[in-house]
Amino acid sequence: MKNRTYNILFHTHTVSGIVISVALYVIFFAGSFSFFRDEIVNWERNDIVETTDHMQFNVDAVLDTIAKTHYLYGRDIELKKYYREQQVAVSIAASKDSLAPEEAKAPQFFYINTENFEEHSYLDAYSLGEFLYRLHFFAQIPHPIGYYLSGFVALFFLFAIITGVLVHWKKIIANFYVFRPLEKLKTMWTDAHTTLGMLGLPFQFVYAVTGAFFMIKLLLVAPNVLIMYDGDQAKFYEDLGYAHPSFEPAHKKLQSDGSVVAYMKETQNKWSDFEIFESHIFNYGDDNMHVLLSGHLPYADSFNGVGEVIYKAKTGKIVSEKNPISEQSYVEAVKNILYRIHYGDYGGLALKLLSLLLGFVTCFVIISGVMIWLVARDKKNIPEKKRRFNERVVQIYLAICLSMFPITALSFIAVKVLAPTSQSFVYTFYFVGWLLLTLLFIFKKDNAFTNKISLLLGSFFGLLVPVCNGVVTGNWLFMSIKNGDSSSYAVDLMWLLIAVFGFLVVYKIDKNPEKEKSN
Repeated sequence: MKNRTYNILFHTHTVSGIVISVALYVIFFAGSFSFFRDEIVNWERNDIVETTDHMQFNVDAVLDTIAKTHYLYGRDIELKKYYREQQVAVSIAASKDSLAPEEAKAPQFFYINTENFEEHSYLDAYSLGEFLYRLHFFAQIPHPIGYYLSGFVALFFLFAIITGVLVHWKKIIANFYVFRPLEKLKTMWTDAHTTLGMLGLPFQFVYAVTGAFFMIKLLLVAPNVLIMYDGDQAKFYEDLGYAHPSFEPAHKKLQSDGSVVAYMKETQNKWSDFEIFESHIFNYGDDNMHVLLSGHLPYADSFNGVGEVIYKAKTGKIVSEKNPISEQSYVEAVKNILYRIHYGDYGGLALKLLSLLLGFVTCFVIISGVMIWLVARDKKNIPEKKRRFNERVVQIYLAICLSMFPITALSFIAVKVLAPTSQSFVYTFYFVGWLLLTLLFIFKKDNAFTNKISLLLGSFFGLLVPVCNGVVTGNWLFMSIKNGDSSSYAVDLMWLLIAVFGFLVVYKIDKNPEKEKSN
């Protein structure tokens, strides 16, 4: 590679990495916990839920309960199990009947508890797991700004990965085995950045690609809609598998009961072990009522076995079906694979813990890259004013990033002690606490202090998470294993491992105080 090309790639890699560093750190730190989104929600609510996507509750009973408080006749109703939790999302479309009551002429969305049939709004059902999941793509920023911001950060991260590989290509194997912690500071940070960057490269590449796809796909596909579909978005999304068919009501009441549970049993008899996560009823109670059931085969049997079937309630006959074994289009296969590898929900607890670890490794790679940038500019030939400015920038950067650890751990304790919580509580506690810790570290102006205190506080609070769970609910770690409460066990174990590792890092820092002070 020519020197000019190398310098362009090197500086491009550095600039692109620095520009997105804080946002990228937030994405990966919050995203690491997002792998345990469902477990965190169930842990917070103290619910024991089977680790399956299948609707194991009585759908007919849920519909009968909803019908007591909502006018449903002739409306489209969707029950969807987005996550593995006790609540199911309910979407009710606006009535197509001009004679329907006024309240039925507007769409409705809420959650219903499948055990006690209590209804909750999205804000009331909000949880820390949902917060961290949405934080990793900046959903708290008004839509669509947050989505696009996270998408472009992922896109620039992909650019940084590619340029980083090209820059280190000639020595990529040799440098992978080199780590010199006793050498000068820049060497230590460079070795750590290169080695850990290579270890996490496949993980980082996958999440850069899939993250950009999910968040900015609308911008990427907009030219296709205009050119190939003549601006027909409905047809475009139908071909991608994002849209449901439509059925006009007959404006005549259905005589049969149209049991959804019966259709679910028939579908599972057709496709063994088929996990139904969505039930969509068109024209509820109408003579032209149809029932769509969507689901997938177990990931252990088929990584991409998504299928659906539509029944006509009047006759009980199948009017359309998509076989999860054989009827997968190329577009649907690619889309489903991107979802699976991004969510990492196909390999059980072991894969989630590995993904959590790789997420934290990526956070360290981001920090080490910033530290390389700082140390490389801490030279005598650089004016003192500029050196102080660079140092101040990194102090603020570290304060924002590292303070996420203690406030996240403390938030777990807060939602468990003060449950049930709401969106306003989670927002206020997390963002205000994060701001206060950030300001403390910024005013302290000491990177070593920021690093050590954030690790100590985060590890201490993290160690208290399983203790707090045991004291509040009586569901100690050994009890959750005995009771088969996989969610409680996963969250408590996760924090126990994080806390132990954090204390180990602090111990190593204390053994090398001079090295830490120079950082």
